[in-house]
Amino acid sequence: MGATGDQVKGQGKEAAGSMLGNEKLEAEGRHDRQVGEAEAKVDKVEHKADELMVRAKAEVEKLADKVKESLHRK
Repeated sequence: MGATGDQVKGQGKEAAGSMLGNEKLEAEGRHDRQVGEAEAKVDKVEHKADELMVRAKAEVEKLADKVKESLHRK
């Protein structure tokens, strides 16, 4: 299940546990929700890392092109 699904599932279990007075179900729901929140943060970091890699690669390619141009001028 994805990050959002884990969060929703956790919230449901947490609410049901709270209403029923079932501490185990409530704790399980809190755990599922927190796992979903952590997964969402990891996904966000991975996305940002991918963006940075693309930008870094483009900058390295620009620098390589400049070096090649300067070598051809000499």
